[in-house]
Amino acid sequence: QVQLVESGGGLVQPGGSLRLSCAASVSRSRINDMGWYRQAPGNKRELVATITSDGITNYVDSVKGRFTISGDKAKNTVTLQMNSLKPEDTAVYYCNAHVNRWPAGTFEYWGQGTQVTVSS
Repeated sequence: QVQLVESGGGLVQPGGSLRLSCAASVSRSRINDMGWYRQAPGNKRELVATITSDGITNYVDSVKGRFTISGDKAKNTVTLQMNSLKPEDTAVYYCNAHVNRWPAGTFEYWGQGTQVTVSS
C-alpha cells in the first residue's frame, strides 16, 4: 500500500507564503506523476499543480506565477511553494500520485489533506 503524507499547511495572512510537502512511501522512480489538488467548502476538488517523472510541470491558471511545484527523487517528496497567497486559495490541499505497480497497472493515491487558510 502506498502512503502519501502531507505537511506544511496552516494560517497565513494575504500576501504571505506557505510551503507544502508530500512524502511518498514508495520509490520516486515508480511514480509517474505527483501533484496537488485542493477543495474549498462547497466546491469540487480541483487540480492545482502537477509534476511528471521527467520534471514537466502544469498549473491551474489561477496560481501561475505564484505557486511552484518541485520534486526530490532522492527523498521521494514533492513540494508546493505558495507565494502571494490570496483568501481564495483557502482550501484543504491534497497530495496525489499515480504509481506504477507493474504488472498490476497504474494506481492513483491520495494524501489525507492539509488545511491552508489565508486570512487577515
